[in-house]
Amino acid sequence: MKHVSEISGIGGVGGIGGVDDTPDGSGGPDVTVHTDGLPAWLAPVADAAATLRGEQLSRFLPPEDGAGRQSAVLILFGEGDRGPELLLMERSGSLRSHAGQPSFPGGALDPEDGDPRTEGPLRAALREAWEETGLDPHGVQLFGVLPKLYIPVSGFVVTPVLGWWRTPTPVAAVDPAETARVFTVPVADLTDPANRATTVHPSGHRGPAFLVESALVWGFTAGVIDRLLHFAGWERPWDRENTVSLDWRS
Repeated sequence: MKHVSEISGIGGVGGIGGVDDTPDGSGGPDVTVHTDGLPAWLAPVADAAATLRGEQLSRFLPPEDGAGRQSAVLILFGEGDRGPELLLMERSGSLRSHAGQPSFPGGALDPEDGDPRTEGPLRAALREAWEETGLDPHGVQLFGVLPKLYIPVSGFVVTPVLGWWRTPTPVAAVDPAETARVFTVPVADLTDPANRATTVHPSGHRGPAFLVESALVWGFTAGVIDRLLHFAGWERPWDRENTVSLDWRS
């Protein structure tokens, strides 16, 4: 299989903000993006990632003038007791933006992460995942990078980075001020029509949502998951007229 770095120009420079920033102090993990050795069930995701365009994922694309804060998220697939699963976290309810929302691990690029056009998002995705969940990034194989997307409410330009959790390690909320909890969701639950709904934002915007693991996954995170399930061929027919309120717990 081809290395994604051969196609996208993303290099294989290790390091997460410095050689001593990783759990064992041995230097950064490999940020080369490649599909070698992936489990067969992940092939549809890797194949889709290689061809997807930004407009196929979201109607919100980065401003043409280059405005926006560069950031990255890690979309990490693993294999649990119930088969393929996805790592998510729930943001603290005290945060100023996206409070209480389930999300992928991720955040803004630091200068030490490197060039935002090449290896910067890869390092940032792994670094942020380590800082927020405690996972060992050495056990993650990066296998794809999606086009940059935009979150208008916060002004973030987000690069979704795809990872295979080749060697899982324990995860938990590292800083309760930022993260309420960390959890995994079986892909089978994400594709179950009974767990799918449409949210209607007060602004009138409608978007896909997932009711899984006692959480309502919506917004940017749900939108990306929805598109990945669709283009990987995993989506099952579901009732798009089934709506759920953002204050669904009340």
